[in-house]
Amino acid sequence: MSPTTLPAAGPEHGHVTFLGAGPGDPGLLTLRAVEALSNADVLVAEHEVLDVVRTHARPGVSVVRTDADPSAVSPPGTGTPQLTVVDGTSTTAASPAAARDAAHLVMEAARGGRRVVRAVSGDPGLDTYAADEMLACAAAGVPFEVVPGVAAAVGVPAYAGVPLRDAKGADVRFVDARTASERCWTEVGASDGTVVVSTTLDSVAAAAGELVSAGRKPDTPLTVTVAGTTTRQRTWTATLGTIAQTLKQAKVLPSPDGGRPVIAVVGERSTAARRDQLSWFESKPLFGWKVLVPRTKEQAASLSDQLRSYGAVPHEVPTIAVEPPRTPQQMERAVKGLVTGRYEWIAFTSVNAVKAVREKFEEYGLDARAFAGIKVAAVGEQTAKALIAFGVKPDLVPSGEQSAAGLLEDWPPYDPVFDPIDRVFLPRADIATETLVAGLIELGWEVDDVTAYRTVRASPPPAETREAIKGGGFDAVLFTSSSTVRNLVGIAGKPHNVTVIACIGPATAKTAEEHGLRVDVMAPEPSVHKLAEALAEFGAKRRAAALEAGDPVTRPSERRPGARRRRSTT
Repeated sequence: MSPTTLPAAGPEHGHVTFLGAGPGDPGLLTLRAVEALSNADVLVAEHEVLDVVRTHARPGVSVVRTDADPSAVSPPGTGTPQLTVVDGTSTTAASPAAARDAAHLVMEAARGGRRVVRAVSGDPGLDTYAADEMLACAAAGVPFEVVPGVAAAVGVPAYAGVPLRDAKGADVRFVDARTASERCWTEVGASDGTVVVSTTLDSVAAAAGELVSAGRKPDTPLTVTVAGTTTRQRTWTATLGTIAQTLKQAKVLPSPDGGRPVIAVVGERSTAARRDQLSWFESKPLFGWKVLVPRTKEQAASLSDQLRSYGAVPHEVPTIAVEPPRTPQQMERAVKGLVTGRYEWIAFTSVNAVKAVREKFEEYGLDARAFAGIKVAAVGEQTAKALIAFGVKPDLVPSGEQSAAGLLEDWPPYDPVFDPIDRVFLPRADIATETLVAGLIELGWEVDDVTAYRTVRASPPPAETREAIKGGGFDAVLFTSSSTVRNLVGIAGKPHNVTVIACIGPATAKTAEEHGLRVDVMAPEPSVHKLAEALAEFGAKRRAAALEAGDPVTRPSERRPGARRRRSTT
């Protein structure tokens, strides 16, 4: 059996995988971890770990939270944890750790031959309680395996731009300040190697004091990183003697969040000059920016991924909702025409158009085979992916611009010799598509321009989101059409004047300005990906200007009220 082949679960005891979920970035999960998660019947994890691993679990997996609300106890008399089936996105309540220890939860979950993944932060080998849970499984005869993860003490310094070793070599010591003995502090204090300390924000100064007392010089460089490997990461550079003052001047402490875990790296590799060169993560052009994307999660998937690659935190807010046409007869006739050979081509200009046709097919008991003999065009990659998911490979996708104009650039003219039928079926929204229709007619085609769905203004987002939009909680907003401007302002209010406004083109920018918004960024061409790229360039220039001026690098939402720019009247 291959080392990466999942062993069969026992019929009685099941099987447990102790899995390291890493320090916080979901992208740091190993391939083995993803494989184990995809086969799990039950997930056992704390809330923050669950958020990292659940996207790789199959739909319908059962989840046991070890840190659930104490009120969410198991039903009286059952003697077992309450397992709640989740869909991979919703939260779940389960038996609290205070009532049932994690080892018992794991073994109860494994009963009946189920595959259990026990996910822990960082690496299981460094987890405080994982070894005890493994011993409990071994004593009970429950087979288990261990999938290592990236330890926070190693992963966080890498994301902070602090390599723990270099060509010169040196000892690296790892210390957990919560359990470190006096002897431990004495040993690391007497060493001149790199020390990685796991502690909390309000205990950093105390740990630094322990090292100084044990012999380390007060001017020894030190970095402190909170929320490491996530887009909330923040790092401070100081020395053992100045770290308390540095955190106070930065207004980080005192704080009710002082109990947050941090990784502190002590040694010459933590100097500010080195970090300026090696801080690859926090220097991303949109690092930590909260960017509003006025589209659904499905529409915004690739755009949000691109924004994350620039360090941003995308927040999708749908501004339109899709509803069936008021009179469905025209759509019904067109779909029947597809089956009877009325059309040579069908052109899809959106994912919603694919969805509308697919739903109508399913209503009639049809599937992708009904497209046999019909040429299929898609306006862009996302629409093409929706078709492929339906089982239809498009014959035409624009080689250049992904728009109606780009589609027309590649569309062949009607040729009566090679085209037995001269008609195109164009299922679309109730918003007119004159450009495509006129272009196809000019190429010699007849067009059945059919309303397949209606777009209506979406419901308002939650009050918290509306307040963030109006109060300057977002760093940027991406507007991908004039309708997204009108609809967002209509359902949530006008974005605050500290928020960077990015528009996909001149028409969208004009609509934004008509609504009193100052346009800061415009895409060089009408593409959502070029729009995100343009925003990243804006962020990079803004960062470079701050560094050149000797100012701290801040996000737009961090601007003081007195420093806000006035809107342009042009």
